[in-house]
Amino acid sequence: MDYWHYTGDSSYNELITSSMLFHTGPPLNAYMPENYTISMGNDDQGFWGLSAMLAAEIGFPDPPADKPQWLQLAQAVFHTQADPGRHDDVCGGGLRWQIPMANIGYDYKNSISNGIFFNLGARLARYTGNETYAHHARKTWDWMMAVGLMTEDGNVYDGAHTGVNCTDVFKAQFSYNAAIFLQGAAFMYSFTKGPEQVLWKNRVQALLDRTIAFFFHAGPMIELSCETPTVILCKTDMLSFKGYTHRWLATTTQLAPFTRDAIEKALRNSTAAAVDSCRGPLHDGRACGFRWTTGGYDGLTGAGQEMSVLAALSSLLVFNENASGGDGKAGNKGAPLTGETGGTSKGNPHAGTGKGVVDPTELRELTKGDKVGAWILTAFTLGTLGAAFVLMASGSFEKLEGGATPATAAAGEKKKKEKKEKLSIWYKIARESNFFRHQG
Repeated sequence: MDYWHYTGDSSYNELITSSMLFHTGPPLNAYMPENYTISMGNDDQGFWGLSAMLAAEIGFPDPPADKPQWLQLAQAVFHTQADPGRHDDVCGGGLRWQIPMANIGYDYKNSISNGIFFNLGARLARYTGNETYAHHARKTWDWMMAVGLMTEDGNVYDGAHTGVNCTDVFKAQFSYNAAIFLQGAAFMYSFTKGPEQVLWKNRVQALLDRTIAFFFHAGPMIELSCETPTVILCKTDMLSFKGYTHRWLATTTQLAPFTRDAIEKALRNSTAAAVDSCRGPLHDGRACGFRWTTGGYDGLTGAGQEMSVLAALSSLLVFNENASGGDGKAGNKGAPLTGETGGTSKGNPHAGTGKGVVDPTELRELTKGDKVGAWILTAFTLGTLGAAFVLMASGSFEKLEGGATPATAAAGEKKKKEKKEKLSIWYKIARESNFFRHQG
């Protein structure tokens, strides 16, 4: 999406749209497909929501009218996560890492899950003008501070466990945790006015200063908590964090212009080093490595590494006055769109809540067709019972018990007849038609 937005090249738009719509998970369309219980975390679902929100903010071509729309999808993700069932009282609030109780990590409340929720709330507030989203964003920020996952001077720690009431804060710092809150704070700065805007400006500045000092201190970006000059301890997902950080910092400059000089300098230096890492033997000698501090290729190739360098390069187009955007116009694309500044994506205030979604188990008002069908079924049932009554009254419906012959059955005929006469006619019909057996 960023590539289309900055270059105007629509070659991949159809693929992007089909992929985004394939995983929506109807009927709620909150990016929770049927098999999500296998490994679905709040952060996993949240990343889909961020992508849908980005599509709305950059004016990415809207899906067909009969499909879920970008803003609606982002709202659905946020609404499902805002539900009290996700925000329990353990640790005083906050989202857990995992959604299903059986998943490993359900007992961990982490910064990225809450950061995405904060970020998405801030963006929805700005796009729609709905203060409720901003309320959730503020509440999440306050919870992060109260539980100790974030500090006044801009540190953002990874998470804590619910079993000890989140008192065991894991103080590893990953770049995307800092960047997701930094960008979200910039959206809040853009959304608010007056004294509150000053508050968010100070928060943006504190996060920015710490992010640059911690991750860009050497010039090229370093994922310091898992990247060392000799050993890489980063897991697969961590290999892509640099790309998210570059992208989110670039957008921050559009929302909070006072950050531009510091961010542009950091991103340009880091991107130049990132490109130098792309000298691996694969891809015609352009495979990218993970370390950006070596001045060359470090032998570590993978999807995350390629994504990060691509994100770093494309993010610089924010500062390129000659860049041609998705609308064909040259120059800086400016701040993300809102519903009042050119955004065309349609939302749904009930998205993800189940309201307005057809529930196959819910009783509905009978239609004329339903009533006709019921009349026909009733008539057929009464006709069948009537026929059974006639047959029994004529004696032709009598069954011989235990395979008895007429001769052996005659001896018990008188006793059987006397017993039958004591039964009501309706009980006889019910018994002979096996009604009680089916009802039991």
